[in-house]
Amino acid sequence: MAEKVLRTGVERKKGWLYYLDKNLNIYRAKMVRGGEKKKKGENPEVVQKTDLKRDENYLYYVDKQGDISRVKASRGGTARKGKRRRKTAAQRAILLKKKLVAKKKKAAAKLKAAAKKKAAAAKKKAAAVKKKTAAVKKKAAAVKKKAKGKKKVVKKKGGKVKAKAKAKAPAKKHKAPAKKKAKAKAPAKKPAARKKAKRKAA
Repeated sequence: MAEKVLRTGVERKKGWLYYLDKNLNIYRAKMVRGGEKKKKGENPEVVQKTDLKRDENYLYYVDKQGDISRVKASRGGTARKGKRRRKTAAQRAILLKKKLVAKKKKAAAKLKAAAKKKAAAAKKKAAAVKKKTAAVKKKAAAVKKKAKGKKKVVKKKGGKVKAKAKAKAPAKKHKAPAKKKAKAKAPAKKPAARKKAKRKAA
């Protein structure tokens, strides 16, 4: 509710704008209509001086009766809460531009994130392939090593067989002279046979 501070009795006239200065003195200025220009020398006029002091918690103004009134000032914009002022074309254009820029930034960030994710997936896949290749190589090396070991064993076994064959060969050579001795002894038996034949003849 408005509260009257001082009754001045100032008569308001048409075509004039009445207002208060910092010291709560009443001033008036000639109003300029559309298309009109302010004339030289038409400066604001002092209508009435007052000895009032402003209270920061109130708003002061000249009411319709020409008196000084005041209303409680609302801080923090609670009085305008829920009220929307209509934006001008320039403000709407600026807002639209800001929205487009924000949208572009968001899209760019999304693309960057997708590219980063793709690169990470590719890196992971490459690492998996590398690991698999290393495992295959390791397995192949193990197989090769095993095969090499088998070859060595075979060679050793072959060497042992040859050694055995060599060891057996001299034994055969020793038996051959025994046969020769047997043949040499055979003629010795012939005289006995002859003696027997002579005895039979007698």
